[in-house]
Amino acid sequence: MSDRIAIIGSGPTGLYTLKTLLNAKVPLSITIFEAEAEPGKGTPYHPDINDPTMLSNIPSIEFPSLTETLVEWLERQDDVELSRFGIRRETIDEREFYPRVVLGNYMRDQFLRLVEQGTAKGHSIDVRERHRVVDITLQQNDVLLSVEVADGSCFDARFDHVVMATGHNWPKDTEVKPGYFISPWPASALQTIEHGPVGILGTSLSGIDALMSVATARGTFRLDAAGDLQYQPAVGSEAFKATMMSRKGLLPEADFYCPLPYLDPKICHQQAIDGLIAAGSQGLLDRVFELFRQEVALADPDYAAKIGLSQLTVDTFAEAYYAERISADPFVWAARNLAEVEYNRERCYTVPWRYAILITHEIIARAVPHFDEQDLERFHKRFKSIFMDDYATVPLMSIRRLLALSRAGKLDILKLGSDYEISTEGVERGAVVTANGEQHVFSAFIDATGQDTLSATELPFPTLVAQGGVRKSATRKVQPLILPDAPVEYARTGGIDIDDSFRPLVPAHLTNHLYCAAISFLLHKHPFVQGITSAHEIGETVAEAILADVDRVEQGLFQISA
Repeated sequence: MSDRIAIIGSGPTGLYTLKTLLNAKVPLSITIFEAEAEPGKGTPYHPDINDPTMLSNIPSIEFPSLTETLVEWLERQDDVELSRFGIRRETIDEREFYPRVVLGNYMRDQFLRLVEQGTAKGHSIDVRERHRVVDITLQQNDVLLSVEVADGSCFDARFDHVVMATGHNWPKDTEVKPGYFISPWPASALQTIEHGPVGILGTSLSGIDALMSVATARGTFRLDAAGDLQYQPAVGSEAFKATMMSRKGLLPEADFYCPLPYLDPKICHQQAIDGLIAAGSQGLLDRVFELFRQEVALADPDYAAKIGLSQLTVDTFAEAYYAERISADPFVWAARNLAEVEYNRERCYTVPWRYAILITHEIIARAVPHFDEQDLERFHKRFKSIFMDDYATVPLMSIRRLLALSRAGKLDILKLGSDYEISTEGVERGAVVTANGEQHVFSAFIDATGQDTLSATELPFPTLVAQGGVRKSATRKVQPLILPDAPVEYARTGGIDIDDSFRPLVPAHLTNHLYCAAISFLLHKHPFVQGITSAHEIGETVAEAILADVDRVEQGLFQISA
């Protein structure tokens, strides 16, 4: 009898899980449940969610292949299909960034090919589109799923293994008050925004996504005679102006050239970090920082001397890292950084200190689950942001668009600092932001700060929560960022407690064949989970754990029959 495996969700994590499962030595029975009508595209890349101007945050060279690479797939498309997304055949390149909807089309095609390949190998693959899993019940030997169909009917189904690959968890209703949006997705919801001042909380790629949706509805980007990108406002959009805001008031930097796959660090490598972990949690963060400091100093002595690295600690490094950038005008810095990146790309030159930070962030992340409470708080508050800033660089086109909007007088950057308030009181639409002693009134306001860590109790599967099938790993208190009627502080749990194979730690009498591969519930333990590459790693890890269990069962049956 084939092992029954269910994958809830057919986005990137579900796809990479499926791809690895197809390597099974025995036939498997795989059922894929997808709430949407087109399995394979994934929410972050679906055309119903994203505006065509929204760019992906991953170049083709970093996109782990499915049945073929993204570049190979693009080269197979005809000119009409490419032109729909503004792609010229001669510009297809492994280091180029493409619209999110293009990646969605690629993954949809790859999903269909994976299903075809899996069927040819003897696996039974049942794809259930417009089927939403509404509950999960762990039992002694299997997992019971309750499924709701688009026509309103429901049914239950049992599986030996279940993978929760539900991806991001976006709110059902985006506009919670008139003109106040708690997410930039779906992009179509932003089309209700009227002409006038627009506030955007967040300056990362999510904030840029929100900005592009609003800006392209009120004007167009075009190249001038010199080949520079300019923004041309539409007639009647004179009142439109956007303000992006964050605590530091910084724009992300442009994606920089570097060797891929990553080279190994010389000092702050995996074996060294694992050795520090083995030595115990006491003082672990400071010991990790010392290795990191040595790595950066070895890679780029000039940069180390410039920021006084030898005198910095884990608590002061970020201040030195951001100092020069904070003191500069954000658009002047962005233009200078863009020119530097373009020049380095032409020469295939990598800035050593940037690369040292980049190649150590995932290695240092190995230590995060082992920090004591004090070190964990210090890490999140003092140190984590420099890694996120370094790896969350954005497409060069995104920076060009920001600069074009600034030149057109349609974009400002607001530094909020640590003492600010966002209120919806006293305005019919939008919000009022109070920062640095000044009030800023916006007729529309978009929270584009991205996905928060969700707790075990926020799982959309009530029986799983009620039966103790999952448990929270920690409780934190954080300052609210949004509405004034929120409490001064509120408790946010630290996600789901999982093992190294992404299995929630469940009571002994229940099966442990449930796998939590949903990114929003993993951020507490994996702080640098980031899109496609993480989906690939998580999917592979989960599938390999399932296959190992299948192999053990098969070997046991063989021994019994012999």
